[in-house]
Amino acid sequence: MAETLLKVENLVVNYGAICALRGVSFDVTKGEIITLIGANGAGKSTTLHAISNVIKKTSGTVMFDGIDISSVPPDRIVARGLMQVPEGRRIFANLSVRDNLEMGAYSRRSVTPAEKHAIRKDMEKVFDIFPRLKERIRQVAGTLSGGEQQMLAMGRSLMANPRLLLLDEPSMGLAPILVDEIFSVIRGINQTGTTVLLVEQNAYKALKTASRVYILETGEIVKSGMTADLIKDEAVKAAYLGG
Repeated sequence: MAETLLKVENLVVNYGAICALRGVSFDVTKGEIITLIGANGAGKSTTLHAISNVIKKTSGTVMFDGIDISSVPPDRIVARGLMQVPEGRRIFANLSVRDNLEMGAYSRRSVTPAEKHAIRKDMEKVFDIFPRLKERIRQVAGTLSGGEQQMLAMGRSLMANPRLLLLDEPSMGLAPILVDEIFSVIRGINQTGTTVLLVEQNAYKALKTASRVYILETGEIVKSGMTADLIKDEAVKAAYLGG
């Protein structure tokens, strides 16, 4: 039986008088790619932020690998193996590519020589996935193209050696050819053993990449299932796939 890595139960988030999430519950099985899709303002990014404890939950429980992390500080959540790639990349624009990647391994600081060696090996793995980053290793990150910055944001997160990677709109603002490349990389990352929870506006690409999908509308999950089934659903096609 597949092992549950993340379990979210009855998640509620309020922004003042506005209820952004209304009792959201779902689970992510180890080794899967799961996607959350929905219109702008549906609560997708809020869900990721609440899981990572970047924003305060009103109520609800988040279990990661069988441990309640609902009140764990964000940096300790990263140390446990859950890493988020934020919407808009949020790289350190004034630092070099190398420095950004090293910042991704911040939770592994004060490490033994063996761990330092492991960090170097992980950086080489990032360069295997994103060869362009190696070509630009000394370049100031803010001067990279949008696609390269997205690669850097993902590479930086991989330096934390995550077991679960939360991806928030990885294709936003990218040219179509780069969108294809980013989704190919996401599949490759998953095949190396990293579980992925994907929030994505490009519903077609998300559904083609993930094994299961949850659909959010106004802070509630209104439909879920295997992507192979939902991609044939007439209501889903009309709402998210242009009919």
